[in-house]
Formats: sequence, C-alpha cells, structure tokens
Amino acid sequence: MIDTNRFERHGLRERAILVGVILPHTDALPEDPLEELRGLAKTAGLQVVGTLLQRRPQIDIATYIGSGKVEELKAIVEAQEADVVVFDNDLGPAQTRNLEKHLEVKVVDRTEVILDIFATHARSHEAHLQVELAQLEYAMPRLKRMWTHLSRYKGGIGVRGPGEKQLEEDRRLVAHRIQELKAKLAKIQARKEREVASRGDVPTLSLVGYTNAGKSTLMNALTEAGVLVEDRLFATLDTRTRRWRFRGGGEALLSDTVGFIRDLPHTLVASFKATLEEARQADLLLHVVDASSPEAENQIRAVKSVLAELGLEDHPTLLVLNKSDQVPDRSYLDVLKAHHAESVAISAARGEGLDRLEAAVRVALSDRALEAEVETGVADGRVLAYLAQHAQIHDRTYDADRVRLHCHLPRRCLEFLFEHGVNVRSNGRRLYAS
Repeated sequence: MIDTNRFERHGLRERAILVGVILPHTDALPEDPLEELRGLAKTAGLQVVGTLLQRRPQIDIATYIGSGKVEELKAIVEAQEADVVVFDNDLGPAQTRNLEKHLEVKVVDRTEVILDIFATHARSHEAHLQVELAQLEYAMPRLKRMWTHLSRYKGGIGVRGPGEKQLEEDRRLVAHRIQELKAKLAKIQARKEREVASRGDVPTLSLVGYTNAGKSTLMNALTEAGVLVEDRLFATLDTRTRRWRFRGGGEALLSDTVGFIRDLPHTLVASFKATLEEARQADLLLHVVDASSPEAENQIRAVKSVLAELGLEDHPTLLVLNKSDQVPDRSYLDVLKAHHAESVAISAARGEGLDRLEAAVRVALSDRALEAEVETGVADGRVLAYLAQHAQIHDRTYDADRVRLHCHLPRRCLEFLFEHGVNVRSNGRRLYAS
C-alpha cells in the first residue's frame, strides 16, 4: 500500500510552500485564494511557511507556472528552508518531475494532499480499501516519475537497463492490485445495496455537504449518536447510520457521509461509491451548508457537482443552512435564503431550528413518496428487482401470473414503472405518466 504518513517524519512537521495558479476560467475567487489549500495542508500535518500566486492565460506545459515564477519559487524555497511545495492545482507527471528537478524539493499537488488526508483518517477495512484504490489509480501514470526521483540518489535506477524491467514489473503489480481492490469493493457495494434495500418501511435520510460544514454535529444533535466531531477537514470517512426519532412521532434512519470539497479527485469519488451508497438510496438528502462561510455559494456548487458525478443531481434534496448563529452579518443568511427558497436555517451546535428542520423533512418525505399498489408480471424480474431496491414493500399478493405489491413508493420511481408498462394505483385510482 502507498505510504500513508508522507508529510510527517520523526515527529517533525514538513515545511511547505503553497502555490496557486489562477486561470481565466477559474470560478469566483475568495478573498484568500489559498485559504482552502492552507486548511488541507494543516490537516495533512504540514507547516505552511510561504505562498505564491500567479495569474496565467494558460498553464505552462512543462512546469505549470512560468519559468520566471519557477525561479521566484526556488528563491522562496531556499529562503524558507522548505521541504515540500504544494500546488492548488492538479499537475501532470512530467510537470511534477520538471519542478522537482528545478526546485530540488518534493512537489505534490492538491489531489495528492487530499489522498494523504484520506489515508491518514481511514479507520475501517472498507475505507482502507477505498483509499488504497484511489492512491494506486493516481500513482499508476506517475510510477516513472517515482523511479526517476529515486535515480537522483541511487545512480540511475529506473532510467535504463534492469530499472526499466523493474518499472514494467511494478506497473503489472499495481494493475493487478487495482483489479483486486475493485473486485473486493464491488462485493462490498453489492452487500451495502442489499442492506439498504432491506431496511423495511422506515424512511431514510442522508447528510451530504462540504467538508467541515457541521454534518457530524447535526447528526449528534438529531440522534444523540456520539459521532466524533473535529474542527478539521474530512474528519468523517466512514458512513454511520442512526435512528432519528421525530418529536412529533415517527422516525427515520439518518446517515452521515464523507464530506465533499472543490475538485474532489475523481479517483476518490469512484472508489467511495460503496460508502456513498447510503446517499444513493436515501429518500431525501439533507445538504448541510456552513452558512457562516463567505464561500457558501461556491461550496454549494461544488457539492452539487459531486452529486451530479454520482448521478444524484435530481435526487430529492433539502438545503440546511447550518451555523446560522455564526454569520458575521444577518444579511449573509438573508441572501442565501433568497437564492434557496426551500432552505432551513439552523444551528446544530446550539440546537436552534431543529424543530423547523423536522417539519420541513416531514413535508419533503410526504411530497416525495406515496402509498401505492403496483401490479406486474411475476416473471418481470427487472421491475421486481427495481422495486426491491427502491421501494419499501409491505406485502405481496399473487394471482396466476400477476403479482400486486403494496408499498411505500418514492415518486421518482414512477417514471421507470410507467416506461415498463406497470400498473400503479394510489388512493384507489390508477396513476398515469404526466
């Protein structure tokens, strides 16, 4: 497995220079464009001793930043006695290799830092598998760079002769391990799908949102789950599910999930699909936002981008504006509410607004599902499998080659059923495609 403690050695924190490149298509910039990278570096155990920003019309194909900035960066590295340079952008293997050659220190990009944080915070067997898969898929095209890096100290290993053979052998080993991990995670995901689908008629909710938005704090406030709460990025990697008992009667299953972030590495999104199965199967997503952050709107967009990558862009969602007690100015909250009319403002830490949240969840759940009778052929395996996965089935009645299922059916399932010619009745009347 890839080294999971790359940024601390012998109890000493590595000294880091942060670098950001602002391109024309970059989204609206915060006051401090490197603020988020600074938080990632801190979480990874780095000591930030300097920063460098450059605006460019396009990236430099060889070194990402321009040659003049490379020299300026080298001077900062030497002056600050830095051990590592961290880019707030994704670098190609050749760019990383060229920069390391010029700067004579280790160079890592944003994805590498996030992978390191995930590796450090992984606790369960499943999380370890997911992180290892993401790391190996990231490392695969960079193996030659790793060998070249070693050659500076070991006299040409990986550059010629036996080194080339060893590089090819390493590639085969990594490819084999990737396939092995994918097979293991596919089994885990299949099991999770069965587990989630078999939970009966209790509605399911999933907390999603930007990292450090307060999802775990909200989970504790609603369920007394005792989930670890830390003021750091990606404190939660493993999904936890707890029972939320409504004050007005009734209950739901509430799941906490890994936090999202701007430009979350695609390899992580793919490898964490099993963990995010709770979100995929939930009746309702609670999108938790740090309303006190000046970057709230950008963070909302980033979360929606990741949800779209998971195929959840149209999933029923309720926006939860958390930390409303910490907004520097009430107008912040008013603007967010104006842009997101269906949102609910709360403070999970102080327990404020939780009654409004419960009421909104009840309304959302009633709007998103209905009690229905679904009739189809007993041999229609595809429809029956779909219902087993997405609906909460109360009972089945068989009549010759037909079966009627009485179930709690999410409205989003109606389109699929109508496309397959299935009869659906609710409150005694037949439903038709709109």
